[in-house]
This record gives sequence, C-alpha cells and structure tokens, in this order.
Amino acid sequence: MTAGRRHVRAYLQLVRLPAVFTAMADIVLGFVLAHRTLSPLSEFIVLLGASTGLYLAGMVFNDFFDRALDAVERPNRPIPSGHVSPHAAFVVGAALIAVGLSCASAAGGRAIAIAGALAALILAYDGFFKKTVAGPLAMGGCRLLNVLLGASGAVVSDWKSPQIAVAVAMGIYVAGITWFARQEAVRSSRSQLMGATLVIHGGIVVLLVSLWAGWSSSEFEGRAAFALLVVTALIDIRLARALSEPTSDRVQAAVKRLLLAIVLFDATMIYGFTGNATLACGTALLIVPAATLGRWIFIT
Repeated sequence: MTAGRRHVRAYLQLVRLPAVFTAMADIVLGFVLAHRTLSPLSEFIVLLGASTGLYLAGMVFNDFFDRALDAVERPNRPIPSGHVSPHAAFVVGAALIAVGLSCASAAGGRAIAIAGALAALILAYDGFFKKTVAGPLAMGGCRLLNVLLGASGAVVSDWKSPQIAVAVAMGIYVAGITWFARQEAVRSSRSQLMGATLVIHGGIVVLLVSLWAGWSSSEFEGRAAFALLVVTALIDIRLARALSEPTSDRVQAAVKRLLLAIVLFDATMIYGFTGNATLACGTALLIVPAATLGRWIFIT
C-alpha cells in the first residue's frame, strides 16, 4: 500500500466511515415519520448533511480523547500509530462539527437547536461521560437526538408520538450497544453483557409497541413486526455467541452486527408506518456500503 493510500485509510478509520450509514438511516426514518416522503428534498439533504458531519466528528473526537488509552489497548488506531496527529484530528473534528451545524442552520431554527444539543452531547460523551456509568445513556441520547434531527426542519410544525417513541426506542437500543461494547478491547464481563442485552431488547420492544400503538395509518404493522423479529433473531445469534464466550473477537463481532442492524430497524419502521416499500428498501440498502466498507475499515 502506498503512503498516500495509507494516509487516506487512516482518516477513514479515524471517522469509522462504515458506521455513518447508520446515522443516515436514522435521518431517513425521522424525516419520513414527519413528512411521509422525502419532500422537500432540499431540507432532507441538509439534515442528512448535518447528521453526517456531527456523527463523523463524534468518531474523530472519540479517538482524540481516547488517544492515551488507545496507545495501550488499540495501538493500531490512527492517532497512537502516528498516521494522524492529535492536532490534525482536532482540526478535522472541529471542521466536521462546523459542517454539521451549518447544514442544520439551513433547515430552520428547530433543526439548529437539535443539532447544537447533539453536538454538545457528543463532545460531553467523548470527553467525559464515556468513562462513567452515564456513558451508555449519553450515547443513547445522541442517537435519540439524531432521529429527532431527521424529524425537525422548517416544514414540521410539531412532533407527534411516532417520532418521539421511535427516537426513544432507538436511543434505548444504542444505549444497550454502548454498554455491550464497553470492554470490547479485552475480555468482557458476562454479567455486564447480559445486562446490556436486556437493554438492547428493551429498545426493540418499544419499537414493536410503537407499531401497534395506533400511530400508524398503514396496514403493514404486522409485516413490519415480523421483519423486526427476524432482524432480532439475526443479532441474537451473535449475542448468544458473545455471551457464551465473551472474548474480544466475539464481542466486537456482535457489536458490528448490532450497529448494522440499526439500518434494518430504521427501514422496517419506515415500512411499518408508511407502507412505502421503495423508501424502506432504499433505506435498507444503506447496509451495503456499511457492510462492504466494514470489511476494510473497523466499524467499532
């Protein structure tokens, strides 16, 4: 590999590029729950840009604040390996936050308020909360705000129950993933993994309940619920393997599948609430670049 390619790959690893497609799927979900379509397209695009910028910034600052720990546990990460300097990482992270907030400002006051809160919580998580018991809650809050960011904008007059309930469900689910992944670089505690697994399934239960709460005007709740259960079964296979032998490799494999499943959960909820198979399938296809790039760039 040439020096130029190594340099590019280091920055792609720094931002954990494959994972950004899960954030994009959240924006599609939030936007469709609020608008039922991707119109107005210009508003959807700037909200997508806002989420992308803030998510990638969060990945950068995650490594920036963890550079001393990574030097011990993950010496091959871009900063401790010397492929990206701490100063360069800080500049890239700050620029991405600026891009995210600038895009949000084009979508109206509510969007910039949500984006500002999301940026603040991202930095708080990376710089402080991650190492505390509040870490999973903070990360879950970031995912909740990301879904609501998709449901914000100048055209939306107010939030209704579907957006809030689904955002809370995704927040719970991601809080569980964060808890599950806390010791992924070393052998994990089985009891901690079991607790995280319960939280993960709690988020899925809230998604199922939201489908049957009377907020959906489509007739596809049953099919969507079945799809949710299928995706849950797929992640449970990895979770069971990690619980039986909580080695680093097995836990990381489970975390990767849990993250990729976000795209499928988002697509399923879009179908359940709108019955629009085209939008649902289009969202589900975001798993292709995420999984493909994930073979080359670590997603966790």
